[in-house]
Amino acid sequence: MINGTPLLNKVALVTGSSKGIGAGIALEFARSGADVCINYMSSKSDAEKLKAQIESYGRRAVAVQANMGARDQIARMVEICESELGPIDILVTNAVTSVRESILNTKFEDFKHTLDIGIFGVFHSIQLVSQRWVNRERGGAIIHISSPHARTPFKDAIDYNVAKAGSHQLVLSAANELMWKNIRVNIIEPGWTDTPGERTWYSDEHMAEMGSLMPLGRLGRPEDLGKAAVFLASDAAEYVVGTVLKVDGGQFIEGGPSWTSKGRH
Repeated sequence: MINGTPLLNKVALVTGSSKGIGAGIALEFARSGADVCINYMSSKSDAEKLKAQIESYGRRAVAVQANMGARDQIARMVEICESELGPIDILVTNAVTSVRESILNTKFEDFKHTLDIGIFGVFHSIQLVSQRWVNRERGGAIIHISSPHARTPFKDAIDYNVAKAGSHQLVLSAANELMWKNIRVNIIEPGWTDTPGERTWYSDEHMAEMGSLMPLGRLGRPEDLGKAAVFLASDAAEYVVGTVLKVDGGQFIEGGPSWTSKGRH
């Protein structure tokens, strides 16, 4: 089912979903009929607002605090999600952090923290959830939110570059192993997306300017990623495994930026 409610009565766990891309995915899942487990670390008020919005769509939701760098907390979150909503059908690994510094200035503890969440948190989440799926006929769907940073070593972002490159390979390795267990694993690679996180690094003016230079005349929106995630989580994508789906409005073609200094033509 492509239109309507393709995820009807599915249960989805979306990590790092109190705001930004994660929230956009959670909302699109709910609009598509899924019940959603929201994960947050510090943004409890945002998580509660998102929970209320999902419930306004007639779907169930639970908000669970968990540090995505701590395996015991991830395990507890999975238990809570399933006790409140039922067996998980969809996992989205979205949680990430970054300090965006050069190799000369990045503190080791900050670098390690980014990897703890961006690589090891992805490993823990996939392993703990997929272990519950291996013996059930219907399997499950896993979607990882990657980044162009997985392929391109952007300046002053060494922690984020490494986290995204490592998790990208981790998830493709998981796809290769888990497909034999009827567990579909895929990746979404966003382009530049207008999120609260991005606005901590860039001014409103800069975001607007860069949006005007994009091929489609705007930056990505969280709901753009959400709609792609709905497809990959649905039966419409039952034969899609190990793919990297770019959702970037044409920002990157063959690995490079497609816009020019003159902007759109």
